[in-house]
Amino acid sequence: MPTSLQMAAGDPELAAAVRRARKLLHRRAVVAAAASVVPVPGLDWAVDAALLSRLIPQINTEFGLSAEQIDQLDPKKREQVQKAVGLVGSVLIGKLITRELVIRATQTVGLRLSTKQVAKYVPLAGQAIAATIGYATLRYLGEQHLRDCIRVVQQAQLRLPPPMAPSVVRH
Repeated sequence: MPTSLQMAAGDPELAAAVRRARKLLHRRAVVAAAASVVPVPGLDWAVDAALLSRLIPQINTEFGLSAEQIDQLDPKKREQVQKAVGLVGSVLIGKLITRELVIRATQTVGLRLSTKQVAKYVPLAGQAIAATIGYATLRYLGEQHLRDCIRVVQQAQLRLPPPMAPSVVRH
């Protein structure tokens, strides 16, 4: 399966949006990895859910796919976007991101998350494994969402919004 950057090849604006979104994704994945090391039951799940509930809307906004941005489209374009979202099958595009949506998305990687819970209790090596799994899990979910966003933008022939000003981007 091609990466999000490979999918955006040939479209400089789309490729730039992917790079900006990946930068956000990397930062959040590092935080998830750090939280995975702490041997407090459930802490990493809570951190992952919180990180994703903030990250997904930021990625959506980068691609012009937040609920507010979609509502501002003319009705014909809005319908095209909604059809594309349906074809892609994403539950995270154009919606208010709730804890339930994040949990539904993370169920696809449930085994990795369970392994991370067990691994963190093995001294040193287990914590490193848990951190690696935490990072990889968030990166996997984020990359999957990026690919979904790209497919929607391409299918709906949606014009990307201008990049967010650095002062607007939340870290």
